Amino acid sequence: GPPTTKTYQTKAKAVGRAATVQTVNASVAPKKILMLGGTRFIGVYVARMLVEQGHDVTLLTRGKSPVVSQIPDDTDESFAAYSSRINHIACDRKDAEAMKTALSGKGFQVVYDMNGREADEAAIVLDAMPDLEQYIFCSSAGVYMKSDMMPHREEDEVDYASRHKGKLNTETLLRDRGVTFTSIRPVYIYGPLNYNPVEEMVFHRLKEGRPVMVPGSGQQVTQLGHVKDLAVAFCKALANPKAYNQIYNISGERFVTFNGFVKACAEAGGYPEPEIVNFDPKAVDLGKAKAFPFRDQHFFTSIDKAMADLDWAPEFGLVEGLRDSFEKDFGRGSFRKAADFSADDIILAAAE
Repeated sequence: GPPTTKTYQTKAKAVGRAATVQTVNASVAPKKILMLGGTRFIGVYVARMLVEQGHDVTLLTRGKSPVVSQIPDDTDESFAAYSSRINHIACDRKDAEAMKTALSGKGFQVVYDMNGREADEAAIVLDAMPDLEQYIFCSSAGVYMKSDMMPHREEDEVDYASRHKGKLNTETLLRDRGVTFTSIRPVYIYGPLNYNPVEEMVFHRLKEGRPVMVPGSGQQVTQLGHVKDLAVAFCKALANPKAYNQIYNISGERFVTFNGFVKACAEAGGYPEPEIVNFDPKAVDLGKAKAFPFRDQHFFTSIDKAMADLDWAPEFGLVEGLRDSFEKDFGRGSFRKAADFSADDIILAAAE
């Protein structure tokens, strides 16, 4: 039969908070939801949870790749149940006329925009469906202005020159259009199916018994969140008046140093204590090659606002979450990008 939702019940384990089991918005009446994206990573988990909660979910993709993705938690039965209930519209979201034709009069109440990069892409969606109840947008914590004061909070200054300026422009558009919106700003995301080589990059090196190259002192502080915790937050924003016209940082509760992240990956994968080579990134020219998955700076946020408004708390601690990722993905021999040690070899050669 269909999977139970208990997989996605999460316990608040933080010190000083009562351990409560959060079921995900069980009380929300079924909605007709359009999801843009939903075939690669975050959206795969969010769509799954929404369907399990009884919502009518349609994925809009160009239809170039398989629409329904299996998650490692799936049984054949749960995957079949999900596949039979998910709907699909094949359309290029950047084609305004095609979008109007595909979407007008379909009665969608809520949009989950998981792959929007530029404001004009969101504008096309709004033009095609002017009467939405809520627009839930996947933004990025990469929008914050570099600052000496951390953690980044939602009201902090943002950087319209950042790599993610299109996300900022989309948030501004949603506000200016008067649409009821919720924007989620994840920090670094990890977990099974991750197509950004974050934990995978480190796992490749540990598997081969290679040292891991870490820029600077390795004491830079950052923050990661498990994809399932992120997906729960996305679901808890749905039809939640506290989340209307709000922006939320979503990530794990604790921060970690770069060196600490490598050690956590080793512990999660059952590898021996890793050898870490701290190198001066200014002293070596790596070209386009990458030795480490994070930008070389402190980068972490406060998730207090989401915890207060969304009745949400991360379930996964970092080692436990990385273990979940390892055991359901890399540890089974599956990965998105093959190992590439070219950057490491440049650094090691320069150090000799």
